[in-house]
Amino acid sequence: MGSHQSPRVVVAVDLKKRGWEQKQPLHNRWHPEIPHVADVSVGEVFRVEMMDFSGGGIGQGDPAHDIKHFDLSIVHYLSGPIRVSDKDGIPAMPGDLLSVEICNLGPLPGDEWGYTATFDRENGGGFLTDHFPCATKAIWYFEGIYAYSPHIPGVRFPGITHPGIIGTAPSMELLKIWNEREKELEETGNGTLKLCEVLHSRPLANLPTTKGCHLGMIKADTPEWERIANEAARTIPGRENGGNCDIKNLSRGSKIYLPVFIEGANFSTGDMHFSQGDGEVSFCGAIEMSGFLELKCDIIRGGMKEYLTPMGPTPLHVNPIFEIGPVEPRFSEWLVFEGISVDESGRQHYLDASVAYKRAVLNAIDYLYKFGYSKEQMYLLLSCCPCEGRISGIVDSPNALATLAIPTAIFDQDIRPKSSKVPIGPRVIRKPDVLKCTYDGNLPITKNLSATS
Repeated sequence: MGSHQSPRVVVAVDLKKRGWEQKQPLHNRWHPEIPHVADVSVGEVFRVEMMDFSGGGIGQGDPAHDIKHFDLSIVHYLSGPIRVSDKDGIPAMPGDLLSVEICNLGPLPGDEWGYTATFDRENGGGFLTDHFPCATKAIWYFEGIYAYSPHIPGVRFPGITHPGIIGTAPSMELLKIWNEREKELEETGNGTLKLCEVLHSRPLANLPTTKGCHLGMIKADTPEWERIANEAARTIPGRENGGNCDIKNLSRGSKIYLPVFIEGANFSTGDMHFSQGDGEVSFCGAIEMSGFLELKCDIIRGGMKEYLTPMGPTPLHVNPIFEIGPVEPRFSEWLVFEGISVDESGRQHYLDASVAYKRAVLNAIDYLYKFGYSKEQMYLLLSCCPCEGRISGIVDSPNALATLAIPTAIFDQDIRPKSSKVPIGPRVIRKPDVLKCTYDGNLPITKNLSATS
């Protein structure tokens, strides 16, 4: 029998240091000139370690001030870039597809905890900012595949652990396309208001900025750094290179097929999640954690042209393909909430799936609130538990139909509708609440609020 070697660690992190202090530099922007920090060959299994998306800036402590005052210009801290070559040493080339298989993943040993949060309205907000304007946070602890939180008692669920971000470096041509189209959106709105009417604290786009920028091995405050920092794309949205896809089912056994735009592919990964619901609705809304991936790559020569025929005006307008792995929790009973394209004011929108999904989430929160929880608790829970979101109908004018399905087994009580007016069960009591920032004049105060406050 042949011997088996442990996966080679190609990117290591030290959790005693912050994101910008790592010996092997991390980065938080997309740019073709960020140097690769590791080389791998197709077929080898290698290990990548990652800090949480904040680079260690958000802790386990009770105050939610770290969420309230968090500097969003530093996200996300990514491990890489990693250059990929075939067994003959020939690198992946533009036009190829990079196949990345997730062989194993999990929290870093000794750091088995995570957090879910909402940013304050003044600092980015979230999907339901108009209903939940204050910063909140819940801490989760892991017991094997399960997560529980002292701030949301009465629920326990298995996580579908996955990287929120995995993507390849853009070419300069693609980077220019990103920056031009996102700048146009920010400047004009393109005539599209939609949710921006109510989420007015959130930017339409996150354009390049030198503030909080880390470019790996490129030395800061040099002319080269200044130029690249002013061009480099933020990691916040997903794009043609993959990036911040936040697809919860990309767990063990999954394959990600990423377009290659520069020599070597230079792929990076980070933003590890222990669990997440579809939509990650509270923005900082998965169970964020440090973690590791054990990966194996392959190169499909010319695959971008063969498998991803572009529908847009240039060959650069392609998107990744994902192959979901075989490992996920088994739930047999779900409670499903519906939403339509009518906002809270009663205004009709035309086939707007975002408005419909927002209403489905709000309907679920309002319903679960009756079982002794605060609405803040349910907002965070629906952002991080393995709930299923669907665009269930997009053809019947004027209402798009969105649904949110919640596995009933994650609760320690029966949450199904009953004939009695008051829910029956031992959990209809005052509970601890999420950590929440409120105000007393100009001074922020952090406290635990009861479910009835």
